[in-house]
Amino acid sequence: MARRKKAAGLGDTIEQITEATGIKAVVEKFSKATGVDCGCDKRKEVLNKLFPYHKPNCLNEEDYNYLTNFFIVVKDQLTVNQQYKLIDIYYRIFNKKIENSNCGSCWRDRIAEIKKVYNEYEN
Repeated sequence: MARRKKAAGLGDTIEQITEATGIKAVVEKFSKATGVDCGCDKRKEVLNKLFPYHKPNCLNEEDYNYLTNFFIVVKDQLTVNQQYKLIDIYYRIFNKKIENSNCGSCWRDRIAEIKKVYNEYEN
């Protein structure tokens, strides 16, 4: 038996319940037969974002000060030093290791996650 991935939020839990009860299999067969997407994946994604199970850690003062300057000064391109500092901050906030990347959209998403926590810290 395959080990289940830990649920990231409510959407994953609902998916696990529908798999265990057989509902998901029935919905998938219906979708395949009719050609109509059930929207389960999108709904799962939205519910995971609205009701995540992991609460981020608070920023420490050093990270807050760094981010305050970063959000004022940041340009279109991140330096390598900025990337490594953001990786460290991301790990402290989310307890999740991320790799350095040249992917602009990946960094945009990571910075948006960090900024949500930063904005909460300001309030």
